[in-house]
Amino acid sequence: MTNYDIQNKSPLVLVVDDERALRLVLHRAMEKQGYQVTQACNGQHCLDICQQQLPDLILLDAMMPGLDGFSCCSQIQTLLGNNCPPILMITALEDRESVDRAFEAGATDYITKPIDWSILTGRVNRLLTSRWAMAELQQKIQRECIVTAQVEAAHRELQRLTCVDSLTQIANRYYFDEYLQREWNRLQKYQLSLSLILVNVNFKNAGNNYQSSDRYLCEIADSMRKCKRRGADLVARFGEAEFAMVLPNASAEAALQIANAIFSAVNAIDIADNDSKIDELFSFNLGLTSVIPNSEMSVNKLISQAEKALLQAKVSANNRIFSNLKLILS
Repeated sequence: MTNYDIQNKSPLVLVVDDERALRLVLHRAMEKQGYQVTQACNGQHCLDICQQQLPDLILLDAMMPGLDGFSCCSQIQTLLGNNCPPILMITALEDRESVDRAFEAGATDYITKPIDWSILTGRVNRLLTSRWAMAELQQKIQRECIVTAQVEAAHRELQRLTCVDSLTQIANRYYFDEYLQREWNRLQKYQLSLSLILVNVNFKNAGNNYQSSDRYLCEIADSMRKCKRRGADLVARFGEAEFAMVLPNASAEAALQIANAIFSAVNAIDIADNDSKIDELFSFNLGLTSVIPNSEMSVNKLISQAEKALLQAKVSANNRIFSNLKLILS
């Protein structure tokens, strides 16, 4: 018996021969080895059986009327493709041309008549063992692929968690710093502008209720996200009650338009379940700056400029946008 014992599975051998007497002898010989056996009386019968039940090995007579063993072997290969079991061709022809023809048709091995039963059982055992080993290897590869995919998915999720703010589900400060530095380096190379918008939220009545504050922070983050105009624009949580938007290759004028859009979007936040007005719940200010990155500046200086603009907006009055170009009142 082959290593199929390890799987607690008895291999199925398909015996194909037009001579009933030889089929019976082969049937008994295979059963004696502990295999399950089924029979086909010709090539077409073999193909029909293979479509209904896939054998683990096929003992195929080469010389049969109608569809001979060579043509049958070739059609089995076409029919089953990668699932084709090993085919041991049995032939009375000993010339090299017939052997070559058997292999060209897709036979795995061959044996000649009169059959040497010890050689036959040895080759059947070897072919089935090889098939089992290959099946085990494929299963192992599949398991490893599944594990690899799971590890990669877990790694991507871990990366997402390390880059995303848990409350607002936008980029966190860690990813903001990384992204801003990356864009600074890229835009410095091409001498293109980089704009930065900072938003500060100052809670009033809502500040006494953490759940309410968290809700409005999420809504403000969502409003800012909807104001993005390009995929490269990044919205991030900059601080506890501060947000940022990085605008690569955006002029100060374009950034100012987006800042106004953010201002309008935040003012339009739905508070239907609250009797208060937006300005009674929180105030917010926007500061923005725009530069062309160069060796004399740095990311920290860019952030510092935006923070100064934000501070000027706070000092001037609530709900204002301050840029390095002009001041816009609400």
